[in-house]
Formats: sequence, C-alpha cells, structure tokens
Amino acid sequence: MEKDITIRSLRFHYTDNRPSGCPAATAVTSDRGAWEPTIILMHGWGCDHTTLASVESVALQSGYRVVNVDFQGFGKSEEPCAVWGVEDYTCAMEEFIEALGIRNPVLLGHSFGGRVGILYASRHPEVKAMILVDAAGIKPRRSFGYYRKVYTFKAIKRMMYLIYGKSKAERKLDARRAKAGSSDYASASPMMRRILSRVVNEDLTDRLPLVKAPVLLVWGENDTATPLSDARTMECLIPDAGLVSFPGCGHYSFLDNPVQFAAVLRSFLGEIAKK
Repeated sequence: MEKDITIRSLRFHYTDNRPSGCPAATAVTSDRGAWEPTIILMHGWGCDHTTLASVESVALQSGYRVVNVDFQGFGKSEEPCAVWGVEDYTCAMEEFIEALGIRNPVLLGHSFGGRVGILYASRHPEVKAMILVDAAGIKPRRSFGYYRKVYTFKAIKRMMYLIYGKSKAERKLDARRAKAGSSDYASASPMMRRILSRVVNEDLTDRLPLVKAPVLLVWGENDTATPLSDARTMECLIPDAGLVSFPGCGHYSFLDNPVQFAAVLRSFLGEIAKK
C-alpha cells in the first residue's frame, strides 16, 4: 500500500505492506514480549523503493511487515530545500519511525541506505537487527590526484564567484561538475548534487562499534563502489556482525544473485524473529 506522510515539512513517500492474510496486529512472542516483525527497507543513491521490490517480496514471505521508503529527493518524496547530510536523513527516519509507532525495527540498507542505517542503529539500541547490503559508510582512501583536482576546482570556484557572481557561477559550476562527475552525479538535480558531494565524504567508521544490534553484511565480491574491504572493516568493528559475500556480483548483489540472497535473508530474518 502506497502512502505519504509529512516529515520535516516535506512529503515523504513509502509503502507499508503486511504478509497476505495476516491481521494488522500480528505479533510473535519472544523473551522480550509481543513484537510485530517489521523491516524497514532503505534504498541506495539514485534509486527509490521499487529497487528493493525483490527484497520486499522475500521479507513478506518471511512473515514480516515491510515498510519501504523513498528517501527525500528520490522517487515520490520531496527534495530537501537545503544541503542535507547523513545526519539530516537519519533524523528524518527517526521522525518517520516514531510517527508510525514502529517498535524494535529491523533495518535493511543498500549503499546510501546503509549510511542511514549505521547512524540510526548506532544511537538506537532498540533496533532488533540490521542488514547492510553493499553499504556505504567507510570513507574511501583518496589519491594525490584526487586532492589535486579538488583544490584546483575550489580555486576555480573562488575565481568564478568574483567574475560572475554567486548565482551565475553556481550554474556554470554545476554544468562542469555534471561533465566530470559520476553518472549518479550527472543525473541528479543541482541540490541533490550538492547533497551527494556532502554525504560521500562522511565517514561513519567511528559509529560502527556503537551498533549493538546483530548485523548481517551481504556483499558482492566485485563491488567497486563499496569494495569488499569496506565490509571486512565493518565486520571487525561492529560487535555482532557476520559477512556473506557472493562471487561474481557487484554493487547490487541482491539483484545479481537473487536466489542466494533470498536464501540468506530468509534464514537471517527467521532467526531474528525467534529472539
């Protein structure tokens, strides 16, 4: 079921579905009392809730209520009016989860969604469990050439501000960034490009030891966007984490190997529901 809610003064779009034939108040009993198994799906950059449709299907078959979101600026959710960082997106998720009254959620984050999941789980010990799929959050090591380009661009930016003024200079700079940047950057709006430039440089390594929930890491061994070395770092730093990697798969491991991914996810969700 597709729904909209206002979060941080912006339209926030999501779907909310329960397993077929299950009443709204379905719950399981564990040592923590009654709990409705609920998983929140958080997509990667440049995607929306439809990207995780196959994951949603597996979770529903596993008896979970599935809340699948469009982050602000993606899908049918409104774009922020300011340059948001991971903190802003996480605060929006905190407000959203509270508004829906979800208790002890399981979080699943792919790529950028993993950033939000890490920060959220690091300060919410009530998170039941988390699945990080080819997740971002470890700041990549940069070469000398990268920093040379960055500082050259900053020098050009200052010069263009002096010559053209801020408004005209920003339009010209956006065009230059689009030509030089990634496909994600080129296809984004000017505001979302600024947000992307901010979030990709945010390092969440120091938040990993604060995640107390059990964490399943699922990775494609050929992932070049968030390499397998990032997963191994997360596995070392998160107190209760396990890694499953798929040979021959890239950044969208859940789409590259849907059968094995479904089997791993189904097994993990089944174990979590028993706790």
